[in-house]
Amino acid sequence: MSLALNTGRLILRLPRMEDAERIAFHLNNFGVAGNLARVPSPYFLADAKAWLRTRHADLPPQETNFTIEVPGEGVAGSIGYHMGSAGEPVIGYWLGQPFWGRGYITEAARAALDCYFDVTAEDRVLSGVFDFNTASLNVQTKLGFTEIGRSTMHCLARNAEVRHIDTELTREAWIGQKRFRPFAASMPQNSSTSPAAIIFHCSTG
Repeated sequence: MSLALNTGRLILRLPRMEDAERIAFHLNNFGVAGNLARVPSPYFLADAKAWLRTRHADLPPQETNFTIEVPGEGVAGSIGYHMGSAGEPVIGYWLGQPFWGRGYITEAARAALDCYFDVTAEDRVLSGVFDFNTASLNVQTKLGFTEIGRSTMHCLARNAEVRHIDTELTREAWIGQKRFRPFAASMPQNSSTSPAAIIFHCSTG
């Protein structure tokens, strides 16, 4: 599977081995890693390379990850999917601290979710946040995720079980909220092309 998503401000593309140094730089920051379940702290270049070796172009959408790239500034973070313990797709994401506060995760997630629901028949995607991570919960609420329960989840960076808010986004909710989404600023006027196709290019093959 090959995907390239262009949101206007961001490029979402499949990870490459040359991303390793920037990934390691951003994730070797407890302020980032401490919000994630599966990222150790400290985080080394070898960790980034090991993870990148698991990223293959033929992975299904439910296991696809994107590097978030800011043109002119390089790798800013990552967003993607993995199969959770219940056998359902889970979306996760992180953004390097220098890029916080710009709305990038919301923008990247909208593109990734548009493509996900477009190329799969899945009825929902799961996610969640540690209960102290209000910024991430606000992003998910804005995207249409709703709380479906509370649990605990092991955080590698903290080496502890942490209280977790479990969330889901249904296909129905995603389609519903898309109707009220403003068009991208770069959308051509009087175009007959669908907004999703203009906001980002999603190619599979």
